[in-house]
Amino acid sequence: MTVSHRLLGAGEHKVIVLHDWFGTTAGWGPFLDYLDRSAFGYAFLDYRGYGDRVDVPGDYTLAEIAADALALADELGWQRFSLVGHSMGGKAAQRVLVEAPERVRKLVGIAPVPAGAFPLDEDSRPLFEAAPQNFTARRMILDQVTGQRANPVWLDRMVARSSATSRVDAFAAYLAEWTAQDFAAKAAGLQLPVKVFVGEHDLAITPEVFRTGWQPLYPAAELEVLPATGHYPMYETPVAFATALEAFLRA
Repeated sequence: MTVSHRLLGAGEHKVIVLHDWFGTTAGWGPFLDYLDRSAFGYAFLDYRGYGDRVDVPGDYTLAEIAADALALADELGWQRFSLVGHSMGGKAAQRVLVEAPERVRKLVGIAPVPAGAFPLDEDSRPLFEAAPQNFTARRMILDQVTGQRANPVWLDRMVARSSATSRVDAFAAYLAEWTAQDFAAKAAGLQLPVKVFVGEHDLAITPEVFRTGWQPLYPAAELEVLPATGHYPMYETPVAFATALEAFLRA
């Protein structure tokens, strides 16, 4: 099976990029305009049930995302590559790492979910569980994770794009995956450069999530708290985020 994807750049350093629960390959905002296409080659993958692969059947699991990402790397002839994952994609990227640690150069998490179980608290669970079929719930989640700082135009556009480019059943299945799956023991001890970016206004993925969920697995991992942004630095502070991301990839 050919894995549909989007390519950006043709540089020597190859990077596979995995999107968040609400996103697609088209959902990375203006920050794409500021990436160095001569130094890096980026491949953006839609999950089954999302974006260009909305009609591709699947089980809608993190293991399936990892298998598709590795299949894409094989199709592109990329023996080694770095991984960048946003939110749920940060957990999926760690699943790729677990499956093929020898192929991964660097790991970057953007407001990333840890490899362990990430249960929702009693206040958040009803909202998240309603989100697959309730677009008002999706909007409320986006408002919370950006620190209630985003304007209504952006929130409405994000919800409209999410609802138009994802299957309800896939959206619901991936929620169960990124909250309940626990493969932290398999990730612990893997040696590679790791960087986690967290927005200072993100009310969901905080520095504490890094300290409890990421640092125990990757003791040398770096944390950078991005100013003036919440959960979506690719939209909120695109130039600064592109600069910070590629500084780590270059180092």
